[in-house]
Formats: sequence, structure tokens, C-alpha cells
Amino acid sequence: MLPLPMAPACLAGAPRRGRSAAWARAAAALVAVALALTGSLGQAWDQDRMRQAAQRIGPRAVASVSALQPLLAGAAALDELSLLAAVNDFFNRRVVFTDDTTAWGSDDHWSSPLETLQKGQGDCEDYAIAKYFSLMAAGVPVARLRLIYVRATIGGPGGAVQAHMVLAYYAQPGGEPLILDNLIGEVRPASRRPDLTPVFSFNSEGLWQGAVGAAAGDPTVRLSRWREVLAKARAEGFQ
Repeated sequence: MLPLPMAPACLAGAPRRGRSAAWARAAAALVAVALALTGSLGQAWDQDRMRQAAQRIGPRAVASVSALQPLLAGAAALDELSLLAAVNDFFNRRVVFTDDTTAWGSDDHWSSPLETLQKGQGDCEDYAIAKYFSLMAAGVPVARLRLIYVRATIGGPGGAVQAHMVLAYYAQPGGEPLILDNLIGEVRPASRRPDLTPVFSFNSEGLWQGAVGAAAGDPTVRLSRWREVLAKARAEGFQ
């Protein structure tokens, strides 16, 4: 059974180079997962519900939703790289990295997208979660997206290793993913992130071991905070 650690002790500064081979193994293993791809984007969000949820949560959420909704509505006009970059940039610019203890008074808090936007603060999983739901709202199939718990090597080979979370986008089954990260503004292929070693990955439909690709059960059972975030995000108009 895959051991699931507690929340990543996210990195506030950009990591440097480390190992890369694990990404290739993880990408190859994803062939067995059989990602279901669709040819066009079909948006999956409720505009009115999102606005109403933002009004309940607070004024910063309202302002951010007013900026986010045009991006989601215009997603069909963007190529995939432009959409990924736009969503990555949207949250990286609006959210200041802050650990959970400072932001929430808790050792481990997973925020919904609108909670993160209202707070204007978050750690690595909050960035990844907000980008995940926003890309799905823009029409990206869930099978192309994975939140990946990684070990980030700091300072090059032999450097300190710290837990971290990123969002990965798979354009093709078994292909090399593109990595959306709060540490680096540019969306990069995994081969250009050798500082990251995947441990496990999950989305709304499954949980997988990052290194060998074996299924590890239902993410809503194994990850209670993920189950809570799914419910909150859907109440906010994300599907």
C-alpha cells in the first residue's frame, strides 16, 4: 500500500537542479492508466454559482472571480500552452506563498480555489489545487491533469530534499507532462525539472504511485482533505 505523507512542507524559494530519471519512469507508467482524451474543450463551471460563492466568501474573492471568469470563458480561443501559462500566471501573481500555520493557524489546510483567492495566500498544494480546478473549468479533461506530490532537491545533486506539490498536464497518454509550479513562472516539461522526483499523483478520479504507476486506491478515501476540497470546489461552481 502506498504510504501517504502529510501535507508537503512547501518550498518558498525556487529549487535548483537534481535528478530527472524518475519523471521518465512515471511518464512511461502512465500508459497503463489509459488517459481518456477528448478533441475539444468543453467548459465545466457554473458562472452564477461561482459569483454567489465569491460573494459569501469575501470581497477579494469577488474581485478575483471577476478576473478569472473571462479567462475561463475565453479558454476555447487559446492553444493548450497559452491556457496553461495563463492559468499558472493568474494564480502565481495573485497568491503570495504563505505556510499554513501563518495563513490558517493550522499545520495542514487544503484550501478551495476561492478560499485561496480570498486569502491571497497559500502554500504549494493551494496553488496546485486552484490551477487544477480552473483548468478543468476551462474544459481540460480531468484525465490530463494530475496533482503530484514530489520531493524537490535544493541546491543540486546531494542537496537538501523537501516535500512539494505541483500540477502536471499530460497532452498525450504516456507522454512527458508539463509542470505548473508556484516556484517557477514558466510552464516547463518535466525533463526541465530534474529537481523534482515524483512520489504519488492523484486527481478527481484516481490515485497512483508516482514512480511505478500502480493504482493506489480511491483518492477520496485515502486523502480526506482532498475529499473536503472537492466538495468545497463544487459548491463554488467548479465541476
